[in-house]
Amino acid sequence: MKKWIIIGACLLLAVVIGVSIKVYHSAMEPLITAEERAVQDAKKKVPLKSVEDFHVYNGQETVNVIEGKNNKGEKIIVWVPEKSKKVIVRKAKNGLTKEEAIQTLNKEKNPKKIISVRLGMEQNIPLWEIYYRSENNLINYYYLHFETGEWLKEIENL
Repeated sequence: MKKWIIIGACLLLAVVIGVSIKVYHSAMEPLITAEERAVQDAKKKVPLKSVEDFHVYNGQETVNVIEGKNNKGEKIIVWVPEKSKKVIVRKAKNGLTKEEAIQTLNKEKNPKKIISVRLGMEQNIPLWEIYYRSENNLINYYYLHFETGEWLKEIENL
């Protein structure tokens, strides 16, 4: 009897693991497809040798952001809007780093906790979006121009 309980438990565990893998794969498929499409579009504009990071920015328009290296080994960032397909390419060294964006926020505001810092684009302007919590634990967004570090906009106290 013990043997059948152990066999049943193992089968149940195998089914749960299999279903979990299938659900994860199904959830990731649109992101993988978006990355493949964005890399293809980016390669039409710039010789993209390698991709180091990819994420989707959802602002006024959905923009795929690729961080990678060109054929010369220089770090580049490529913004690929899903609708307009107007690809924008910048060398990473010509813009603010993630740390510099955070320093700018810290000078201007007093964030309690920075939740995320990521690249995005609004109205064809490459930017940094910083999502943070203020002292009163409210959600805030702070946007900086990628190249100049100028404040673009903020959304406060959500």
